[in-house]
Amino acid sequence: MRGGIGVLALAWRSAWSRRFGLAVVVASVALSTFLVLSLERIRQDVRAQFAQSVSGTDLIVGARTGGVQLLMYSVFRLGEATQNIRWSSAQAIAADPAVAWTIPLSLGDSHEGFPVVGTTRAYFEHFRHGDRQPLVLAQGRPFDGVFEAVLGADVAERLGYPLGRRLTLSHGTGAFAADAHGDHPFEVVGILQRTGTPVDRSVHISLQGMEALHRDWVGGVRVPGLVPSVAAAGEAAADLTPRSVTAVLVGLKSRTAVFGLQRSIAQYRDEPLMAVLPGVALDALWQAVGVGERVLWVMSALVAGISLAGLVAVVVTGLEQRRRELSILRAVGASPARVLGLLLLEGVLMTVLGMTFGLALWALALAGLGPWLQAAYGLDLRLMLGPGEGLWLAAIFGAGALASLLPGWRAYRLSLADGLHPR
Repeated sequence: MRGGIGVLALAWRSAWSRRFGLAVVVASVALSTFLVLSLERIRQDVRAQFAQSVSGTDLIVGARTGGVQLLMYSVFRLGEATQNIRWSSAQAIAADPAVAWTIPLSLGDSHEGFPVVGTTRAYFEHFRHGDRQPLVLAQGRPFDGVFEAVLGADVAERLGYPLGRRLTLSHGTGAFAADAHGDHPFEVVGILQRTGTPVDRSVHISLQGMEALHRDWVGGVRVPGLVPSVAAAGEAAADLTPRSVTAVLVGLKSRTAVFGLQRSIAQYRDEPLMAVLPGVALDALWQAVGVGERVLWVMSALVAGISLAGLVAVVVTGLEQRRRELSILRAVGASPARVLGLLLLEGVLMTVLGMTFGLALWALALAGLGPWLQAAYGLDLRLMLGPGEGLWLAAIFGAGALASLLPGWRAYRLSLADGLHPR
């Protein structure tokens, strides 16, 4: 038998005779490719969802504090504001010629551990999340009356609240029975579709409803008889103009005005205010809490490394059993370099075949589970390869080729007599 074609045919027959073991290697590479791509896509989407918890908002305005702290309580509903801002200040910001819209937010109350957000109808019109996606009501309508509430998807699902359910809100965290606003129950009139953001974990009421709850509260303590209750005075007779709000989300007519308005708010004379760019604050916050992303990256690297180590182990183990075969290849005319090339080609082909199967499995999983993950967790796992996945595929291919060099180099050093007369 002469020439490269005969050597390749013999190598093919050898591979076919070992098809079960090679299939295990291919399956291992396919599984690692699937897991690495899945972890990378989840990592990217989690970061994107984090960064897009609020989108389309140019500035977040609140009392002067840290930018990350302002972002935490206004967007993620975590922590508490050190101080509110006066309603007159919120109105002055809304009246600025550069401002297109504002969404005032009033925080501090809760229901069964879920934060309550007092706001206006502008919240449902202008708030955006993800890729500038608007809020969509799965059931019902936005609030109109003082004592009406719109629930986030998580609140409705976990508490099992349907439309028409009446609920009692609590002052602060609701740790004590005295904190309950039992004299002012709210009716559920709407339930939002899942967004994958803190909106899902929020109970939304009007600013007038928030004011009605606290007409007879001073310094976090209820003072009975301080003012007539809304129930006694009637909604029309009661003055439910907000006294203060926690923060204001601001959208501008032109983004070029963002820094000018930010400076103007910082120099506001009536009270100390600050305005932060959501993107800048989100990046700073991610640096502090992005350990989960690094864990996913390390897990991806470990999965790929373990799979490729298995590739090397299988090929090296098989090499010890093929010493006679490799010597026969040498005897029929294969040079040491050609034997090295054949083993390298075998490893590369197994890597490519495994990557192909893993990529196909990944695409099928995204096509099948993508809509469910979007509906259940707000993860937008799109069926396309991004730069991160491309780099991982290139890394797996390169590592597979390098992993094949070790057994190939050992075969290259085997002498002809070593295989024909094994010790």
